[in-house]
Amino acid sequence: MTVGGFSLIRNAVRYDYPILEAIRSVLPLVDEFVVAVGDSDDGTEDYLRRIDSPKLRLLPTVWNPDLRTGGAVLADETNKAFDALQGRHAWCIYIQGDECLHEEDYESIREAMNQWKDDSRVEGLLFKYRHFYGTYDYVGSSRRWYRHEIRIVRHNPAIRSWKDAQGFRLNGRKLRVKLLDAYVYHYGMVRPPRIQSQYRTHFAGYWHDEQTVAQRFTHPEEFDYTNIDALTRYRGTHPAVMHERIARLNWPFEHDENRIRLALKDRLLMAIARHTGWHIGEYRNYRLI
Repeated sequence: MTVGGFSLIRNAVRYDYPILEAIRSVLPLVDEFVVAVGDSDDGTEDYLRRIDSPKLRLLPTVWNPDLRTGGAVLADETNKAFDALQGRHAWCIYIQGDECLHEEDYESIREAMNQWKDDSRVEGLLFKYRHFYGTYDYVGSSRRWYRHEIRIVRHNPAIRSWKDAQGFRLNGRKLRVKLLDAYVYHYGMVRPPRIQSQYRTHFAGYWHDEQTVAQRFTHPEEFDYTNIDALTRYRGTHPAVMHERIARLNWPFEHDENRIRLALKDRLLMAIARHTGWHIGEYRNYRLI
């Protein structure tokens, strides 16, 4: 069984994406890895070449400015990388530029790919998520954060990245998936406050035209991490590939876990989920089997 890996990125240096860490966290699991490198002006392609691996292939691309509705350009770029995989792989692992896998989960990931590789009912594999916020010491604990998403799919050209590249569909329908005992570590909300503010304004441009962004999505000079509904202190470990980046963290952020800014409805829904496991109204871009 061979396995492919794929991702997309643009202007990784300017917006401080942990893309090198993301790719390195997947390389031990795959036989080839394709990155769709969008038309960047900050040396992103040279930055990616710091990864000295024969598995890695960079695919230069140009982002389509007309694909703004719902962030569709992100799915378009994801599909370019997926389609460029050259092997006849049983599975393909997708990672975004602000996500990592933990080496402690490699064994369970490999076991699941082997277990389900010959079962055509299983079209994808679902990961649990840890969403870090502010610093690497806190994770989001409210309903605003998605709990699961597909990050391994069959190498099937009919499978397409969906909407803003959060998940996948097969001929427009939800994939049938199995849940893994493994996590994606999501670091999209852990950047220096100044860069985070710039990034959020820039990211709005993938959904809206320049005039709309200028009118509605300008942000303060530094992002205010204190404006958050609920966080929990993280006491586990991070992927080894992230240790050097974590050691460089140079901005303060402390949060009182007892400070919860949630409406009564959301508090009740969280309590029900905590005590029963029933997540009322949760959006699922997959079909669990």
